[in-house]
Amino acid sequence: MAASKKAQVSSNNIANASTTGSLDPSKGPKPYEAQQTVTTSVAGGGVSAASVSRQPGFVPSYEPDSPFADESSMVGAPNVNLEEEMINLKVAEQAYKANAQTIRVAKDMSEELLNALDKKV
Repeated sequence: MAASKKAQVSSNNIANASTTGSLDPSKGPKPYEAQQTVTTSVAGGGVSAASVSRQPGFVPSYEPDSPFADESSMVGAPNVNLEEEMINLKVAEQAYKANAQTIRVAKDMSEELLNALDKKV
């Protein structure tokens, strides 16, 4: 679930990386606020993952042709680093692969145990 949340958050950030908006909410829509995944250990094993707004979620950017630009030609642009998001997607992919391998090994071990017990009977 944590890997899935990490992939979802990174995908949203990548898809909305160019979604700019007004720095002043009263003058237009606000920009997309980049998110990040925070994982915490859970008692008894495992982790819990949640998405939270990155701080800062957006940064001022110079875009004089934008309809959302203020008098200084500045808009709010999502605080998204595409390289970081691609690394997050790779980390999520590796977590999926590791979990799948763990399940395969557990299955193989269970089969071996059952085979050993069958031979004793």
